[in-house]
Amino acid sequence: MSTAQTPVTPSTGKLILAWALVGVPLAYGVYETLTRVAGLFG
Repeated sequence: MSTAQTPVTPSTGKLILAWALVGVPLAYGVYETLTRVAGLFG
């Protein structure tokens, strides 16, 4: 039994919003971590 499915393409705006919701806090966390590590070794 094979059923044909049409591919689901999310809108570009939703995709950008989803990546921003994940990427911004992640980038902030990486930045904070690197600045604190630099303080330990600097």
